[in-house]
Amino acid sequence: MSDRLVAGLAGLIPAVPVPFRGSTLAQDAQQAYARWMAGQPISGVAVWAHTGRGPHLTADARRSVLASWRSALPGRVIVAGANSPQMAHEARAGGADAVLAFPRRDDPVAYHRALGGELPVIAFYLYEAAGGVSYDAEMLRRIIELPEVVGIKIATLDSVMTFQWIAELLCAYPDKVLITGEDRFLGYSLMLGARSALIGMGSALTDLQAQLLAAYAGADYATFHALSRRIDRFAAATFTAPMEGYIRRMLWALAAERVIPDDACDDPWGPVLDERDRSRVRNAVRAARAS
Repeated sequence: MSDRLVAGLAGLIPAVPVPFRGSTLAQDAQQAYARWMAGQPISGVAVWAHTGRGPHLTADARRSVLASWRSALPGRVIVAGANSPQMAHEARAGGADAVLAFPRRDDPVAYHRALGGELPVIAFYLYEAAGGVSYDAEMLRRIIELPEVVGIKIATLDSVMTFQWIAELLCAYPDKVLITGEDRFLGYSLMLGARSALIGMGSALTDLQAQLLAAYAGADYATFHALSRRIDRFAAATFTAPMEGYIRRMLWALAAERVIPDDACDDPWGPVLDERDRSRVRNAVRAARAS
């Protein structure tokens, strides 16, 4: 396992969405977004993840997206979602540092080992409603013990108990990184031992979330609690039913922050949302900035 990679995974790693106009990738918005993110206090980004619609993108679109992030973030970690060795190969060819393994039921140990033939692997415990697999403790141990696996991202949405038992299991593997994917209880997941946050929510209001992680790591608990309240309110406005709408909502948040154009906020695979939903996102961004 690369010590540099493990060190690079600490901190905030936004899972970045891809801006679209209709069904066309908005290249101008993508480039503007990457330039903006380069100025944020992040450890790196995750591309092609659920937030980035990786399995839905064409191979050409994936290459274009990864190239824009690799160019914008030299020296910082880029994690690429992968659901096959071929996708992991594309990630390696494009300069990614690690892959996030989309969950799989069929022989998950062999699957993670195959991905690891291309790049170091971050395992992914994702709640089933989002297409995840509820690996039991024995299977998680077998996956985590693979030398190709550098850590695990946990994204349960609302199951604190699940996060707790997986975090406890990880205590036996101090060389593996516990990564939170819990947008709805980000602060508490850090208290349970997560050293890194690979989250879609981090794709906007990025600086506030980086400050939250830094405050906890530095034992500045007054700042940590204040930021947790602000970020939890933002999460409640963006990670809500219909849950798949969060990707469009994060793009709306970026437009509200004037990072990308207002018309480059489409998610071709997400649910239809109305202007009232967009107004709630705008108000949540303003409230978070005003607090």
